[in-house]
Amino acid sequence: MAMIGVVGAGVMGVGVAQNLAQGGHEVVLVDRDEAVLAEARTAIARNSRMSRLMGGPALDADTILAAISTAVGVSSLAKADIVIENVTENWDVKRAVHAELDEACSPDTVLVANTSAIPITRIASVGAHPERVVGVHFMNPVPAKPVVELIPGVHTSEQTLERTRELLRSMGKRWVDVKDASGFVSNRVLMLTVNEAAFLVHEGVATAEAVDEVFRGCFGHPMGPLETADLIGVDTILYSVEVLYEAYADSKYRPCPLLKQMTDAGLHGRKTGRGFYTYES
Repeated sequence: MAMIGVVGAGVMGVGVAQNLAQGGHEVVLVDRDEAVLAEARTAIARNSRMSRLMGGPALDADTILAAISTAVGVSSLAKADIVIENVTENWDVKRAVHAELDEACSPDTVLVANTSAIPITRIASVGAHPERVVGVHFMNPVPAKPVVELIPGVHTSEQTLERTRELLRSMGKRWVDVKDASGFVSNRVLMLTVNEAAFLVHEGVATAEAVDEVFRGCFGHPMGPLETADLIGVDTILYSVEVLYEAYADSKYRPCPLLKQMTDAGLHGRKTGRGFYTYES
């Protein structure tokens, strides 16, 4: 049984930790705040109990939680076999966390960057062992999504890739091999769609409900782009679009001003109770 570190106890980190526990791993969930970690355990218990109702396997919440310990700071990950980093899509934050991980973890520890847009080679450049850094783009909600993007950086070793593939198999995941380019496949397309959908609302062309109904009703999508934005996090959408805009210097990635305003206002979607839609607590 491998010891797996999970850094970041937000929506993605919670999902990754639960999925790992379901796969039989010993998990250490790390964040900078005890209150955030306490909320994460509550969320994992709730999600485990709801798993069957959401079309997943029947899970025992106590068994899942027993496999997950929590800690403040990355020093507790010195003996981790693999660490999965899930912090926000902000380069300054990612860089700082990976610098800490490079110092705290054994050189044999595989560092997995769960990122939706930031190039893996850039992340790997932070540390002294770029060969042990690899990208895995998990989709939300993590336990329910069977496919991920697997992205090696320029220096990622074959051993790192094979250990990551083995971990993904244990989590019940299939992977799509993708070369290291900002946004990869999924978000290079999805973020353009969400950003343009936000522009439609910003310009008064249609309401959020109308935009999403076109995608559900006309194209058969289970969720519209703005419902998806609320699920992912409006702030995360903005950060991802900004990364694409910086990476490609192409005006088609210009962030919609409405995304910036909503992020500043704390209207981040489901995780804050209000985004393009309002949610019950």
